[in-house]
Amino acid sequence: MKFKRSISLLVLGVSILSLIATAFGIFTNKGSGEHEFTTIFGQVVTIYGKGIYSNNTFAAVMQAIPQDIITLAFGIPLLIISLIMARKGLLKGKILLAGSLGYFLITYMMYTFIAMYNRLFLVYVLLMSTSLFAFILTLLNFDFEKLSSAYNKKLPKKFVGGYLMFSTTIIGLLWLARVLPTLINGSIPIEVELGTTLAVQAFDLAFFLPGMFLSGLLLVRKKAFGFLLAPISTISNALIMIALLSKGISMQLAGISGTLPMIVMTSLFGLLAIISSSMILRSIQEPSLSIGNIA
Repeated sequence: MKFKRSISLLVLGVSILSLIATAFGIFTNKGSGEHEFTTIFGQVVTIYGKGIYSNNTFAAVMQAIPQDIITLAFGIPLLIISLIMARKGLLKGKILLAGSLGYFLITYMMYTFIAMYNRLFLVYVLLMSTSLFAFILTLLNFDFEKLSSAYNKKLPKKFVGGYLMFSTTIIGLLWLARVLPTLINGSIPIEVELGTTLAVQAFDLAFFLPGMFLSGLLLVRKKAFGFLLAPISTISNALIMIALLSKGISMQLAGISGTLPMIVMTSLFGLLAIISSSMILRSIQEPSLSIGNIA
């Protein structure tokens, strides 16, 4: 595996920094408590008022803390395990590592640009940076032209690719259904809350959804890049869907209305992502792989 030391140091940094970020998010609770606030758009929202997320809305914190729990319980352990496997030159480890890093990159990109400013700002920035460069260096370990031969005939290309294209299309349409009416009638989406724009929808529609859709399409068409991008996207998406499901359940338990459709959708897409990830990993033929080790 190329760049072994650099990747290992970066992943170690991601692990330590995310441990700090999640611990602060889950366990800090000092503050005056909930209070109402009127936004620049005239929306009256409830501010959480406690812990590191004290200036975020109650609804936002009911999503942030569950994601911190998922990152702590699943994301960090998977990142460390996949690094150990990747250092041994295993393709499964490299794919799991890239997929895990994709999750951390997306997560802390969102935290950096969406979470209200707090004392962890530079931690979020460092997490975004370290996960990005670790992700890039990990990608440089793959021989794109030879990668397709590392999978046996049991790789369900149409199932995995179809899942990625279907799920991203549905999510994209749901975002457009929320955005377009407000652009037509000049209203403000409720999701804006304390922000200035729809940052999550912007990132999804501009980068993440098209990227995952393209990876699925490339796999279905048996293109070289599809055998790399689709497995990585599927691993990342599995973690993201688990996090989204935890958010939906948290909001439902907190009495926030309208979360049941989110729970149903993320449960379905999360299950399909886990099944797809399992199929991908089982179809990898490690002994026949001729990709270089990390140096």
